[in-house]
Amino acid sequence: MTTVGAPTLDEVAVLAGVSRATVSRVVNGSPRVSPEARQAVQAAVDTLRYVPNRMARSLVTRRTGTIALVLSESDTQIFSDPFFASIVRGLSAHLADTELHLVLLAARDAREQEKIGRYVRQGHVDGVILMSLHGDDLLPDILARTHVPVVLSGRPLDGRAVSFVDADNAGGARAATRHLLDQGRRRVATITGPLDMVAGQDRYAGYRDALEGHGRAVDADLVVEGDFTEDGGLRAMATLLERAPDVDAVFAASDPMAVGALQALRAAGRRVPDDVAVVGFDDAAVARACDPPLTTVAQPLEDMTRLLLELLLRRIEDGDDAVESRVCETRLVRRASA
Repeated sequence: MTTVGAPTLDEVAVLAGVSRATVSRVVNGSPRVSPEARQAVQAAVDTLRYVPNRMARSLVTRRTGTIALVLSESDTQIFSDPFFASIVRGLSAHLADTELHLVLLAARDAREQEKIGRYVRQGHVDGVILMSLHGDDLLPDILARTHVPVVLSGRPLDGRAVSFVDADNAGGARAATRHLLDQGRRRVATITGPLDMVAGQDRYAGYRDALEGHGRAVDADLVVEGDFTEDGGLRAMATLLERAPDVDAVFAASDPMAVGALQALRAAGRRVPDDVAVVGFDDAAVARACDPPLTTVAQPLEDMTRLLLELLLRRIEDGDDAVESRVCETRLVRRASA
């Protein structure tokens, strides 16, 4: 093919044997392209020496090439919780071979939530992944007013029509609690997550379902609300031992809380799992490294981060306002603690 002047996007598409839209996706760094198509486009780009005019394109498309991950948590929680670190690593890995950038924004209070709303509304990002919402969060309403594409990590607490990706939290908690009951444990406690968060609510619901399935009622003395942190798990386990000294099993709604529970049990002279069996949730690295290694519920974080990006990029690139949701299966990982 011979060209006069600078090669165009259409000429690249003809040489590569793909659509103009596919060339645009490759040039814009979208992961929504097959490896074969990406290779063909790249070969055509090299042959024609096509150079995208990114400044002109941004003026036309009003795209920034930036996605925001907004976490409605304190800096301390974000950088200490292995779940958040796994999500950031997963998103970064999926974006590594693209021209897209990821920015991390933390919203610790109402003032910072409004600040993030202004930042998004001013056009600094093309889309937002929003996670770790609490019951009183203003961010869903603030971001809705910006008309920027948003996908939630976790189903919306208020049931609003918004795209989201979540794990089967209730199913995972049900399997964890049933595992303890099937072992013949009689006094099965739980350390819940924050009950103003959907993960905390769903994991508590799974615990209740498993008890009811075994013909047991929930004993209020065996339920303590935690905060998903190791210190919170330690404090909650100490409370459980004080309320119910005969507790013989505990389902903690996160691995850091389960590790804190192990510390409290060790300090009280209780052997795990002989005296008290412990199950966590997340299958974080700490679950394999602690003593004893932790039985826990694994979430498919790689699949979840991929789906979060797919849903968001579909809305950004295609202008698709359709609400989509994906719920990923969890699985019980058995180790020495239960």
